Amino acid sequence: MTSAVVAEHLVKRYESVVGLDDVSFEIDSSELFGFIGPDGGGKTTLFRILSTLLVPDSGTARVLGQDVVREMWALRRVIGYMPGRFALYPDLSVEENLRFFASVFGTTVEAQHEQIAPIYEQLAPFRARRVSALSGGMKQKLALCCALVHRPEILLLDEPTTGVDAVSRREFWDLLDTLRAGGLTIVVSTPYMDEAGRCDRVALVQHGRLLAIDTPAAVARTVERAVVAVAATDRYRALQLLRTMPNAYSVYPFGDTLHYTDARADARPEDVARDLVAHLASHGLGGATARPIAPTIEDAFIALMGSPDGEEAAA
Repeated sequence: MTSAVVAEHLVKRYESVVGLDDVSFEIDSSELFGFIGPDGGGKTTLFRILSTLLVPDSGTARVLGQDVVREMWALRRVIGYMPGRFALYPDLSVEENLRFFASVFGTTVEAQHEQIAPIYEQLAPFRARRVSALSGGMKQKLALCCALVHRPEILLLDEPTTGVDAVSRREFWDLLDTLRAGGLTIVVSTPYMDEAGRCDRVALVQHGRLLAIDTPAAVARTVERAVVAVAATDRYRALQLLRTMPNAYSVYPFGDTLHYTDARADARPEDVARDLVAHLASHGLGGATARPIAPTIEDAFIALMGSPDGEEAAA
């Protein structure tokens, strides 16, 4: 399979802050590849380099076989880029924004209708509405439409669903699935661990470094310790108490439960769950429940960070 993106030893610094620290990876053609990690991890720096907007201090990156520095002008014609910050014109209408971006690339909305149809059909009822009056989800769909209107060969989406409601996030990812099915290479970044499962492969990013690259399921399987989900009425007190367990490796909030990872590699998950309930009950927290679960990609991320208490990753 042909590589759509090849990065080798990318380094980028902002004075004393390291944005990227010796980052290397490859992305296959027609792949939906996700960079997953918290804010400040280096995702936006990486996307600005891949989209030719930022020059690395050292290392190289090739997108569609072209160097992002030496061949930037040729590359910009075949890249669709959607920045993390909304970058369309709020005083123009939906249709005016779309026609403007089409004209920048020397094409028209009509000529590219087939390319943008799956998304534009949802926007068409609002084509005369000013962008400033659109919902967050509709703004993101319009931004995606504008990134696709020149029929790019690769799509770079930097945190496209940040700040968008859950329903709009799901609809946006459904659109990405449709585009991927058509053969388009898509590279997306997100701080939401639950979106990792929608990608073919993911890279976990923290402090400018890649912690792991693999399929979401394979990354989750890297957790070899017992993981237990704990539910308690006083979740904060339960969190504090579980962190005092002698064999606690990490304890952190996960939805309406707490995820407890045991430090012992040979611990039986059922035994760990029973001990946790007993420990909470002995400190006055009766009624708590605990059940062994399969590790998630977020469990893997915290384990790979090597943070025993998980506080930084769970923040």
